[in-house]
Amino acid sequence: MLQVKHLTMTHTKDLKTLIHDLNFTLNTGDKMAIIGNEGNGKSTLLKWIMADDKIEDYIQVEGELVNQFSHVEYLPQFLPDKDSRISLEEYFFGADAVEALDYAELYNIASQLAFDPDRLTSTQILANLSGGERIKVQLIKILAKHPDLLLLDEPSNDLDLDAIYWLEHFIRSSSLTILFISHDEALLKQTASRILHIELLRHKTIPLTTVANLDYTTYVQLRNEQIVTQTQIANKQREEHDKKMEKYRRIESSVHDAQNKISRQNPAAARLLKKKMHAVKSMEKRFEKEKDKFEDIPIQEDPILIKFSGTEPLANGKTILTLDNYTVSIDDILLAQSINLLMRGPQKIGIVGKNGVGKSTFLKQLWNSLKNRTDINVGYMPQNYQSQFELASSPIDFLSTTGDAEETTQIMTYLGSMRFTADEMKHPINELSGGQQAKLFLLKMDLNGDNVLLLDEPTRNFSPLSQPELRKSFATFKGAIITISHDRQFLKEVCDKVLELTPNGLIETIIN
Repeated sequence: MLQVKHLTMTHTKDLKTLIHDLNFTLNTGDKMAIIGNEGNGKSTLLKWIMADDKIEDYIQVEGELVNQFSHVEYLPQFLPDKDSRISLEEYFFGADAVEALDYAELYNIASQLAFDPDRLTSTQILANLSGGERIKVQLIKILAKHPDLLLLDEPSNDLDLDAIYWLEHFIRSSSLTILFISHDEALLKQTASRILHIELLRHKTIPLTTVANLDYTTYVQLRNEQIVTQTQIANKQREEHDKKMEKYRRIESSVHDAQNKISRQNPAAARLLKKKMHAVKSMEKRFEKEKDKFEDIPIQEDPILIKFSGTEPLANGKTILTLDNYTVSIDDILLAQSINLLMRGPQKIGIVGKNGVGKSTFLKQLWNSLKNRTDINVGYMPQNYQSQFELASSPIDFLSTTGDAEETTQIMTYLGSMRFTADEMKHPINELSGGQQAKLFLLKMDLNGDNVLLLDEPTRNFSPLSQPELRKSFATFKGAIITISHDRQFLKEVCDKVLELTPNGLIETIIN
C-alpha cells in the first residue's frame, strides 16, 4: 500500500500551486493513471514519490508519504543524462547493474519487446538509440529487477505499435501495482482501473484533484455527463433567479415611486408604503440567500486554441515531395532504401514503423531538403525538442522574430490562449514541461504561417482530454502534413493514408 496525505506542491519561482491537499491510497494490484494538462505537476508527483531531491530546487512540498512497497522502480519521461552517455553493455552488465538483475527475465523481456537480446552486450551508446529503443531498454532493465511497484512516466512515448500492444497487455494482465502518466487515450482505455485527475483551471487559483475508482472510459463519460447536468441545473437556477430579480426590481421601483409621490398629509399611507418597502427588501435578501445554494457552473480545463489561422492553403495537386529510390542513413549506416513517395497538397500522411528503422532520421532528412523551398513554408517538430531550442531562452524569445512591442503583445496573447501564465512566458524553456515545449512548436508554425508540417510524435505530451481538439486542428489544417505517430486515434482521424517505413521501403498499412 502507498498513501499520499495532504500533499501540496508549489513552484518556488512563481509561487504557482501545482497540487493542493491531495490524498489518495494506492493498493496492491491497482493500475492508476494520472491525467491532466501540460505543466500540472504530474511528473513532479512521481519524482516526489521516488524521493528525487532534485525537485527541491524548484518545488516546495508539504505532505506525507507512506510507502509499504518493498521495491519501487521508476521509468522517467526522459533518459537520465548519466545513462545516456554509457553503452548498452555497461547499462545492463556494469558494476551498478549486475547485483540487482534477473538475467533470465532480462533476456525474456527483451525478446517480448522485439529488442535483439544480442544487443544487450553492445557497445552502442544509449544516446544513439531511437526514442522508442531508449524506452524499451529502460523497461527491460526495471522489469528484470522484479519490482512490486512501478512508476511510469509516459511509457508508450515513441514505442512502435507492436510494443504499445505489448505494453497494454502487460499493464492489464500484470499483478504489479502500477502508477503511470499517459497521454495515450487508447492505452488509458485499455489499462487504467483508477484515475487521478489533476486540473489547473484558468479562473481558479487552487488546482482541483479528483480520485476516481473508475476505468478511463467510464470516468470521462460520467465526467462529461456530470458537467452537462450540472451546467443545465446551474443555468436554470440563474435563469429563474433573474426572473425573480426582475419582478423584484419592478415592485421596488413601483413602491419607491409611490413613496416619492405620497403627500405628507397622508401619514397612514406613508406608513403602509414603508412597511411594503421593508417587505420588498426582505424579498431581495431572501433571493440573495438562495444564490448561495446554487450549483456552481462547471469550469473545465481550457481547450488548446491552435487554429493555424495564418496558413496559406495549398493548391490541390501541388507537388510537395517526390522520392524515387530514396535512402535513409545515419553516420554512413544504411537504415532504409527503395523509398518511393509522391506527395501532393494538401495530403496528410502518417508514418509508422518499428523502433530503430529510421523514422525520425527520415523526417529530419526531409526537413533538410524542404526547409529552403520558397514556394512552401515548412515547419518541423522533432522528437528531441532540445535540438531546436536555446534552452536558456524564454518562450517569448523563441517565438519572436522582430522583438518589437506589437509582436511581443501578440505572442503573449497567444501564449495565454495556450494556458501559459505570465511567469511561464518568461521562464527558461528548459524549466517547462514536455507538453509546454510541444506547444511552442505548434505556436511557431501557426505564427509563421507554415503550410507543410513535418511532425515527429506530435501528440505524445498533450493531455488526453485536450487531444480531441488537437486532432481536430490537424484534421482541418489547410496544408500538408507528414507525421510520425503511433497514436492510433490520431492516425485514424487525421491522416489520409498511413505508410509503414521498413528497411526496404514504404508500405501502405491500415490502423485498427
